[in-house]
Parts: sequence; structure tokens; C-alpha cells
Amino acid sequence: MKNFYKKTSNLRIDILDSIFLAKSGHPGGCLSCVDLIYYIFKNYLNYKKNFFRKLDRNYFVLSKGHCAPALYAVVNELGIIKKKEMLSLRKINSLAQGHTHLTQKNLWMGANTGSLGQGFSFAIGYALGLKKINSKKKVFTILGDGELQEGEIWEGAMFSSHHNLNNLCAIIDYNKLQSDEKVKNIINVEPLKQKWLSFGWKVLSIDGHNYYQIKKVIDNFFKKPQKKPTLIIANTIKGKGVKFMEKNPFWHGSVKITLEQLNKAKNEIKNAKKK
Repeated sequence: MKNFYKKTSNLRIDILDSIFLAKSGHPGGCLSCVDLIYYIFKNYLNYKKNFFRKLDRNYFVLSKGHCAPALYAVVNELGIIKKKEMLSLRKINSLAQGHTHLTQKNLWMGANTGSLGQGFSFAIGYALGLKKINSKKKVFTILGDGELQEGEIWEGAMFSSHHNLNNLCAIIDYNKLQSDEKVKNIINVEPLKQKWLSFGWKVLSIDGHNYYQIKKVIDNFFKKPQKKPTLIIANTIKGKGVKFMEKNPFWHGSVKITLEQLNKAKNEIKNAKKK
């Protein structure tokens, strides 16, 4: 457990380094979802090179694709890409684009993203495809809470329940902030649990930064047969780990981090790690 928090602290530093070098990015949401991404990749995605070329495997889609730096930091930590690739964020011809960009060379990205909602549809397609070939593998996707304002999400929710995609798990990175404002002040998505229940999903709620709670719900989904699609409401903190970024919509993105801000943030993360 201690190693998990040590690793995710290091991942937060890598995320900030890559966004600083890119002079643009979305630090707030990256810092709120990286714990979830790391646990899933570390435990349920076989990150050996040829694994992602298999059709019959577990899948991951980061539907909130603007938080790609969190995914790049995780796959760098696991040896799927090199650090110089992670730090080439948003550069021309870089593997690490501002949103995930799927090619035959980086199938671990899961989906092309950019327009919110579309990644969820990719995940649904993978889940349906696995059912068609009678696979026991599972599909996992992370959605933003602001992303729930897209109609495509609710079409997908209805479709998944209708087709009994019990191999699909969606997690909402519920940090309650989107670009410029609180989610509830743009378009309120509450009552969140009741809405997904009414669409025929199993719904769970956790602290999205707590190792034991993450482990419990993810392990249960992957290891035990499910009767319906699963929705996990992960209550998180935007900008988690950096006090001047936490719960501040300014740090949603796209923002340029100054060297002074970078050093202050990294020192805060490092000092917290020692406690």
C-alpha cells in the first residue's frame, strides 16, 4: 500500500514535468485520475509488449482524453514507453499528443479522443466485441464528470444496459469541476447515482484516492462475474497533491505552468511523500 502512494506521487511529478515542458495541458484532471489509472494498468493490463496486439484481452479507455499526460506517466512507469516519449507531450509527430491518438504502434491508448463522450463509445464497442467472441475479459473506461453533459454518454448507458454488457466498468472521475466552473453550475449532473441506476447499471461510490477502496471495487469487478454493467463514482480532488491547484477550476487547463509553480508543486508532493 505504501508503495502505491509512493508510485502515484512520482507519477504526479512526471505529469507536471511533461505539462511544464509542453507549456500547455490539463494538470487538474490528470492529478485527480492518476491513482485509478495506475491501479488498473499495474494489476489488470499485462504491459508486456505483445499483449496489446491481442484481441482477447482486457481493455482500458481514457474517455476524458485531455488527461492523457496521466496515462503517459503510467505507461512510462511500467516500461511501455520511454521517458523521453512521455516528456514530448504535445510536440509535432510525438507519440504523446494532447489527447490520446490510437495507432497500431500504441494500442494501449485504447481510443482516439478529443470530443468528449466518444471514448465511452469505444469502450462499449470493445465490451460488445468481447461478448461476441465469448471472451471472459473486461473493459474499463474513465469518464470526466463534465463529460456526462454529453448526450452520447446517456445513449451509451442505455445501449450498455440493453445489451447486458456486464464486462464493462465505467468510472466517473468525480472531482466536481470542469473548464472554468463547478460542474453543478454549468449543467448539474445530480442525482448521479439514481440516474445510472435508472439506466440499469450497478452503481458504487468510493474515495478515488484511497488505495483500499480502489482495490476493493476494481478487484471485485475483474475477478467476479457481474450481472450488469458497473458504474463507479470515484470522488476525487481536482489538482490532488498540490494545494494551490486543488479544487481550483483555473488548473483544469489548458494552462502554462511557470518554473516557480512547478518547483513549488514538486516540493509539496515530495515532502508529503516523506510523511
